Amino acid sequence: MAQHILETDGLVCPFPVVEAKAAMAEMPAGDELVINFDCTQGTEAIPRWAAENGYPVTQFSKRGAAEWSITVQKA
Repeated sequence: MAQHILETDGLVCPFPVVEAKAAMAEMPAGDELVINFDCTQGTEAIPRWAAENGYPVTQFSKRGAAEWSITVQKA
């Protein structure tokens, strides 16, 4: 299982989700995608997208005043 990092700081929603979709399409099952973002709407949009696609969220943390990190596993 590999871990991939996706830096989307500075991108407004829905672009962190768009970038995450593209990254997940290239990853094998079992790998994890760490999505770093600073778009407030992403705190709801990314977990919702993951759930809709059957991808478990394995980690969700705040990195700063308005920065978050979500780790999603490709099922």
